[in-house]
Amino acid sequence: MVTNSASMATSVSASKIIPLSMTALLGLFIVGFVGFSHMEVVHNAAHDSRHSFAFPCH
Repeated sequence: MVTNSASMATSVSASKIIPLSMTALLGLFIVGFVGFSHMEVVHNAAHDSRHSFAFPCH
């Protein structure tokens, strides 16, 4: 029984690695793209979103 529960715990933690990694990469891409973008449309969209959540950006 110990080996079954250990293998199940390993498979559960391994199954969470891919979604967590993809979420982290998506977040880094969004922050990097919006934060360093020179396109005013992207910047203004992010700027308005930050203000709508009452997040200071200046």
